[in-house]
Amino acid sequence: MENKVYFISGMDTNIGKSYSTGYLAREWNAKGIRTITQKMIQTGNSHVSEDIKLHRHIMGCGWLPEDDERLTMPEVFTYPCSPHLASEIDKRAINFNKIKYATQQLSERFDAVLLEGAGGLMVPLTRKYLTIDYIQDNQYPLILVVSGRLGSINHILLSLEAVQKRNIQLHTLIYNLYEDRDGDPIIREDTKTFIHQYIRNFFPETKIMELPLIDL
Repeated sequence: MENKVYFISGMDTNIGKSYSTGYLAREWNAKGIRTITQKMIQTGNSHVSEDIKLHRHIMGCGWLPEDDERLTMPEVFTYPCSPHLASEIDKRAINFNKIKYATQQLSERFDAVLLEGAGGLMVPLTRKYLTIDYIQDNQYPLILVVSGRLGSINHILLSLEAVQKRNIQLHTLIYNLYEDRDGDPIIREDTKTFIHQYIRNFFPETKIMELPLIDL
């Protein structure tokens, strides 16, 4: 694969990034691409990242040595909120060098690293530094998770405009059927049609995939 590290973000929080990350890692590993996941910053946990646990469950691989080394969860904060606030509550600044070192270590051991962010693209990591800034500074290809629930088109297009403005490579758009499994099927299908056409018009190199219903 051309790139080693792919950043996974979403149009909003609770959009299915963790499900998508675990599923994509499982699929890439099945294709012979040795893939590991990393949670850049985990909030709402005291020690171990619950998102990494979910990744491993979906991947069906069990706990990994890199998990024990905490390379896959370099920063964990206790309060379930945006990273900038979680770090203030815990009275501990986010160590970006620690995160980058962990990502580099994983990229040296695996063919691909799926780096999951916290919340959406504009989530603040500090009072002056956003998630999208981190993606841009590190020139990571982006995998964006979206859904078909009511209001999604607005959120998706705002995210895509931000990506385009910063010249971030949109590698893949994941349309999450699982997140909206109980929603309005008419809205979901129309949103999918609209977004597919938009991607073809403005991001012709971007891959589009659907996240199926996952049996957990």
